Amino acid sequence: MPLILKPGTSWPDAYGRCVSVAPEAFHDDRVLNRWGGFWQRDGRPAPDVSPVDGTAIAGPPRLDRSAAFRAVRASLDEHRLWRHVPLAERRARVTAALEAMTAHRDLLTLLLVWEIGKPWKLAAADVDRCVEGVHWYVAEIGRMTEGRTPLSGPVSNIASWNYPMSVLMHAMLVQVLAGNAVIAKAPTDGGLSCLTLATALAAREGLPVTLVSGSGAELSPALVRGRELGCVSFVGGRDAGGQVATSLADLGRRHVLEQEGLNCWGVWEYGDWERLSGQIRKTFDYAKQRCTAYPRFVVQRSLFHEFLDAYLPAIRSVRFGHPLAVEAPDEEPPDLDFGPLITNAKVKELADQVDDAVAKGGIPLYRGSLGDGRFLPGQDTSAYMAPVAVLAPPRSSPLFHAEPFGPVDTIVPVDTEAELLAAMNASNGALVATISCDEEETARRLAAEVRAFKVGVNAPRSRGDREELFGGLGASWRGAFVGGELLVRAVTQGPEGERLPGNFPGYTLLPASG
Repeated sequence: MPLILKPGTSWPDAYGRCVSVAPEAFHDDRVLNRWGGFWQRDGRPAPDVSPVDGTAIAGPPRLDRSAAFRAVRASLDEHRLWRHVPLAERRARVTAALEAMTAHRDLLTLLLVWEIGKPWKLAAADVDRCVEGVHWYVAEIGRMTEGRTPLSGPVSNIASWNYPMSVLMHAMLVQVLAGNAVIAKAPTDGGLSCLTLATALAAREGLPVTLVSGSGAELSPALVRGRELGCVSFVGGRDAGGQVATSLADLGRRHVLEQEGLNCWGVWEYGDWERLSGQIRKTFDYAKQRCTAYPRFVVQRSLFHEFLDAYLPAIRSVRFGHPLAVEAPDEEPPDLDFGPLITNAKVKELADQVDDAVAKGGIPLYRGSLGDGRFLPGQDTSAYMAPVAVLAPPRSSPLFHAEPFGPVDTIVPVDTEAELLAAMNASNGALVATISCDEEETARRLAAEVRAFKVGVNAPRSRGDREELFGGLGASWRGAFVGGELLVRAVTQGPEGERLPGNFPGYTLLPASG
């Protein structure tokens, strides 16, 4: 039986609901920017398509540089008023915004499916983690801000497209709760309508939120170097992050810069293959398009045959395809590991990297087929990529030293502990890593030499946003570490002379192992 699009979930259905729920932010012909306390019909709307099937969707209304500077100055005016709002009122307004987002959870989820291609279950989890995480901060903010004050200017947020709610909107709401006005740049590659709807719901409760669209080249002078800013928070790739870090170097401004790293999973003197096989399957969630994905496995050569027996069934069991394709109208959306990549250009980039690695000596250990995916009859599948695994990628290949940000694994066999550590540290710092090893003492000793901020033993590590701080080592992080109380400290002023823990020039906090 051919698959059909689940009724009521088309892009016109989703956008029509946005216009109905928040007509101040969505017009029939375009999405608006919000700055200066109002929704603005400015900028140049750019065409866009969904990675799901090439459907035309709402594109970003791109501002120019002068408009971005005006938006930042207007946010400072909002900040000067908001920083004096009592904590009890800030709590009440943020809570009301969270309740509104909960009421529109399914619409926010559907927008994420169409805009960034997340399967329904993972998109819903992105919304839920935002709401539940900020509720925790609402309950804990009193003790976290005791003796502290808001910053002197608003917080500017620039983030990648993959977690619009649980990373970007979550950070914005915590920053507002702490007494700051906030500015966010809508990610260029996706998430515009979801973020706009969430921002509209927050703005209705009187929260000082600014959301603007535009290219990094046009907006960065205002959103990174604008003299009115109190802090800059960046989540994204190393190239863009390096430019942001360079821009901030001489300003003495607070910053939080989370950048990609090649997260590695090392296998040494290990035997619980059934457990590892299940863990490998989970690493393909959202096609590894996340900062804590594991695209590199470094395996003791003498165990490689056993690793392969665990790995191949895991990668063959991965389910991917159209996130809203069902067999019957009353079915729930399918429980997939991933849908499309963010663009068809990303698919081509990764396919070229795989072909280049194989041409230079890498071994194509596994290459899935789009024929294994779930698709609508005749749909555009140009943004989809089946799982791939390359054994022993050449050192000249980007796949050896950089994060692919797609469903491409590389596997490196090694003979000694020194080789294991060298291969796991190939990208000069990462956010997370894991050591699978039967002997815990050996695992802990090896973990201490891995240049990742969080290193798990026989289990993956995650970003985390509450009690446990989050950061990176080497080129994967710059500025203040965040998570729990440190996230609040990063966006508030403490006692004179206070030093924020993090990777600022001159000192580094030890990584969190576990």
